[in-house]
Amino acid sequence: MTEIAKHTLLITSFVTIMMVVVEYFNVLSSGRWQRLLSQQHRSQHLYAALLGAVPGCLGAFAITAMYSHGIVTLGVLVTTMIATTGEASFVILTMVPRQAFLIFAILLLVSIGVGLLIDLFWRHRKTQSGLACNGFIVHNENLCASYPKGHILDQWHDCSFTRVALIIVLLALVIAVAFGQLGPEKWNVARVTFILIFLCALFIVGTVPNHFVDHHLWRHVFRIHTPRIFFWTLGALLVVHLLNNSLQIEGNWNQEKWLILLLVCLLGLIPDSGPHLAFVTLYSQGTIPFSILVASCVVQDGHGMIPVLAHSRQDFLIVKGINFMAGAILGSVGLSLGI
Repeated sequence: MTEIAKHTLLITSFVTIMMVVVEYFNVLSSGRWQRLLSQQHRSQHLYAALLGAVPGCLGAFAITAMYSHGIVTLGVLVTTMIATTGEASFVILTMVPRQAFLIFAILLLVSIGVGLLIDLFWRHRKTQSGLACNGFIVHNENLCASYPKGHILDQWHDCSFTRVALIIVLLALVIAVAFGQLGPEKWNVARVTFILIFLCALFIVGTVPNHFVDHHLWRHVFRIHTPRIFFWTLGALLVVHLLNNSLQIEGNWNQEKWLILLLVCLLGLIPDSGPHLAFVTLYSQGTIPFSILVASCVVQDGHGMIPVLAHSRQDFLIVKGINFMAGAILGSVGLSLGI
């Protein structure tokens, strides 16, 4: 249980900090990449796939906001949702770094191909509603300045409790990883990577304005996402532990591979990356094959589809159905080939 708790804490910390980095660069760009996408009609599928591949849900939220405004097509939305794995991207990078980029490359190619086919047969169908939804917010430029040059020291004279608390937590994480209490027990590339990422987060928390710390980091990332990531990760690791100890699934997957593929695709319909974490863990332990993990990545899309569900239940079911078929077909081909 101690190892599960440590593993959960490490994954939660890594995912949260990567979300902090993405939030930082999102505010730093002032949403310019959104405007660029809306102007590139011929390249929308490529840009949508790349946005979807960005770890976290910000890219997916940006596309759903554009879709709800009628800026992009249903095929572009499908492309984004196949390419994205939400917050599970960070977990994949943490647990299976060698296979992570191969998975992301497969998702990019599949997402663009399926999205183009949808737009070809659905005649560039767009949403019928003008209801808008916003995935993230960029406030006033002075408030949201990611790096207020010349005012960084002044911010510490009126330092918020939130900033101090986050600095202490991040320093504790750096020390824990450096001394092997979290993560790898020996110095290697993984340990250095964790430390560098945590130091990057320290720089962000230590330099951004109080508004950025309180509204973007604390209220958005830490208060909303971090608890859910922690409990989903803990639950997934506990389930995997019970499966391995009680059901000995690692010895039976070959006989039940088609049933497991169906289960993976069905769970991918849930608009949350939490259930997907169990299959990432199973793959990292050699319990399930690569093709089943890829199928799960194709079908699930983190929180990306939640704004679509609020916007149009019909569109939600259509996109989820398309992704389900794409994941099931790709997984079936992979299993047939023994991958």
